[in-house]
Amino acid sequence: MTTNSPAVSKNLLIRFLNINTSGQTSGRNLPLWRQILLQVMCLLILGSVMFPIMYILTLSFSSKTTRPSSLELLPKEISLGAYQQVLDHPTGNPVTFNELLKNSVMLSFGVGAVALLVAVTAAYSFSRFNFRMREVLMVLVFIPLLMPAVGLVTPLYLLLNNFKLVDCGKDVMALMPLFACDGGAKGKLIFNLRDSLLGVGIAMTASALPFAVWNLKGYLDTIPRELEEAAAIDGADSNQTFWKIIMPLAAPQLAVTFFLGFIGHWQEFVTSWLFLSQPKDYTLAMTLYNMTGQYASSIPWNRFAAMAVIVALPVAFVYVALQKQIVGGLTAGGIKG
Repeated sequence: MTTNSPAVSKNLLIRFLNINTSGQTSGRNLPLWRQILLQVMCLLILGSVMFPIMYILTLSFSSKTTRPSSLELLPKEISLGAYQQVLDHPTGNPVTFNELLKNSVMLSFGVGAVALLVAVTAAYSFSRFNFRMREVLMVLVFIPLLMPAVGLVTPLYLLLNNFKLVDCGKDVMALMPLFACDGGAKGKLIFNLRDSLLGVGIAMTASALPFAVWNLKGYLDTIPRELEEAAAIDGADSNQTFWKIIMPLAAPQLAVTFFLGFIGHWQEFVTSWLFLSQPKDYTLAMTLYNMTGQYASSIPWNRFAAMAVIVALPVAFVYVALQKQIVGGLTAGGIKG
């Protein structure tokens, strides 16, 4: 008995570590030691993700404007004063929170929708039609992705800054550079495309199109052409095929493309900061940066944290709203052999 006890105990330990405790009837069975290892790794990843979120939430619920001297991940008090101050008067600029929210919503949703509409039509053309210089145009669309986003801001700034609406006097308007005032007069500036939400939206749309086109083109290539041929046999024209066959099947990738673009546009700061100069056109991301101040001691940390939480919430809401489209695969089972 004594000679067999170590072997028996070792065998029991191995059997214990290989117990399947998942309770799942499908998929690959994982032994207990692998489950413990995976759960520990998941907890470490969860801790690294939740650490900054919990720290910001704790700061936002604090009534003190100074940064805490010790690390606090759980709030010791629940005060909504910082949120109230942000909603009432975010910064020293004469602009309300509703105006900032409207500017951010107009930019993010407007740019996302326009870029998605243009990109899906271009991607469908590249995917389904053969025309001259097709490969060359695809490479030209891809080139902006190889350049840093900041490098594209300067030419966009100079291009949009040329489009101005000026008052030449005597009820005469001129749209520069297409038209100019008589005698070379400069006139009074009324509207500058660069210094407007419309100009920023055009610049953001131009920067968002290359990724959207390539992302959608690869997905449209996976949709069987037999579906379009069957629709054509049933009497559907090209527009009906595109809107009633291709668009519903591409809905998951459309949602992913819009969501990724929405995140980038909602949090866009560099382009807006360089183009816009009027506080009435500021966005939430620009206002969040304005709250930092010149020195760390002058930052109202509780209001800064509350503003950060408010700016992050719409991204979570959009993801929840598009979760089914993002996760689902509507092309599965489209053709039965």
